[in-house]
Amino acid sequence: MQAISGKILIVDDDPIQRRLLQEAVKKFGYRSKTAENGAEAVRIMTGPEASEIDLIILDMVMPELDGLGVLERLRGDKIATPVIVQTAHGGIDTVVSVMNAGAQDFAVKPVAPERLNVSIRNLLKTSALEGEITRFRKQVSGTLTFADIVTQSAAMERVINLGKRAAASNIPILIEGESGVGKEMIASAIQGSSDRKSKPLVTVNCGAIPDNLVESILFGHEKGAFTGAVDKHVGKFQEAHGGTLFLDEVGELPQEVQVKLLRAIQEGEIDPIGSRRPVKVDFRLISATNRRLVDQVKEGVFREDLYYRLNVFPIWIPPLRDRREDIPALTRHFLARFAAEEGKPQVAGVAPQALELLQAYHWPGNIRQLENAVFRAVVLCDGAQLTINDFPQVASAATQPGVSSGILAPAAVSEGPSSISGASVTAAPAHTPAPRPAHTSAFEQAAPFGFMRNLDRDGHVRKLTDIEEELIRAAINHYSGRMTEVAKRLGIGRSTLYRKLKEYGLEEGGKDAAA
Repeated sequence: MQAISGKILIVDDDPIQRRLLQEAVKKFGYRSKTAENGAEAVRIMTGPEASEIDLIILDMVMPELDGLGVLERLRGDKIATPVIVQTAHGGIDTVVSVMNAGAQDFAVKPVAPERLNVSIRNLLKTSALEGEITRFRKQVSGTLTFADIVTQSAAMERVINLGKRAAASNIPILIEGESGVGKEMIASAIQGSSDRKSKPLVTVNCGAIPDNLVESILFGHEKGAFTGAVDKHVGKFQEAHGGTLFLDEVGELPQEVQVKLLRAIQEGEIDPIGSRRPVKVDFRLISATNRRLVDQVKEGVFREDLYYRLNVFPIWIPPLRDRREDIPALTRHFLARFAAEEGKPQVAGVAPQALELLQAYHWPGNIRQLENAVFRAVVLCDGAQLTINDFPQVASAATQPGVSSGILAPAAVSEGPSSISGASVTAAPAHTPAPRPAHTSAFEQAAPFGFMRNLDRDGHVRKLTDIEEELIRAAINHYSGRMTEVAKRLGIGRSTLYRKLKEYGLEEGGKDAAA
């Protein structure tokens, strides 16, 4: 698999120069597209291919439409793709003209490959950072659109097309997909592309609210409605009045709350706790879940009538492993943000070998996991580019035989006969002497990342309670304290999970246990 970290449009009327630039760009780890003249470049940048172009290398002197004319046309059409201008004549007047016309850099032919590579890296990084800042501002202001979503995959294009159609109406939407695929981003884009843009987008993580507070948080309560209700509280439905209510992990709602949600959708009104009369609300409802709600309906934990009310316009977001062509662009955007946040402006790119590694990885945590991996890599990086060495956990997945590519999962299982995992018990090596030596033994050493030991320091099978406690700790740490996800992955109910936390004294165990 060829790693790609950007696509560069090379515009030059000289075929030899185009070929030389193509080879240089390929060596740097980028893809390229060529244009023989300025008119062709304008046609590409004003057509459907423009979304794939991350940077332009533009010759200054060309027949008919020269480089300056191309720049004026592009900037006149509000096309902000960064441009490096090349010319054989580097007079100060020429430099001033092209920079005033909107070029980001200027190079005199023949430009040294190292100089060109640095310029490309820096401009792509700056462009990505500006894109991240714009995206954050739009998300906060409720004006994020589908054009702001970073993607180059056909799978996500289908999602975006569905989202655009849904945004044009007030139809209830159900977004389905694994954790970390970007469900909230799609919900924000739907809001920002609808007639409710700039209005409130109120997000509620239904799985993070204690059962006894769900009704109050969603629907609000009057002062004195129950013990501790010292003030009137406006619920999320009223906060979203005129805008959009996004219910994330809607499958976690208790059944008694599901009834009130059904009434709110059907009647357009809610009953705050302790209120004498219902309150009319005008909201657009978008729900999301990382589970199959139809399965929860079959299990009797989710109301069938509510399911059909929510599942009017379903949108399924594919996992990152099914749209690997998005990984380079996402990596570059995360890199730009974290390099700025961590004060590491020298980190300006990703080595081709590192991108190959990232594209080959399974990403069980999807975009959220990629974001965290890039964050860690930026912190570790001491050079100008992220390398394989800056992604040690991902790299270890590619080198451990028998272990799935989801190395970051808390309990990866190897099928090898000598593995130390929950599925295979490893006895002490035959040459190990019976008396335990004074130095640290193999049983006292930490197990490899992603594995659990079945034997204690004396070589006996560990107690089930000890293994269970360790697994719960690992799950809480791996899923960042998101108890709904922890319970789901452990295959137990949330109430069972909280009971076990109490049994093992994990309730006061820091942010993981308290989350």
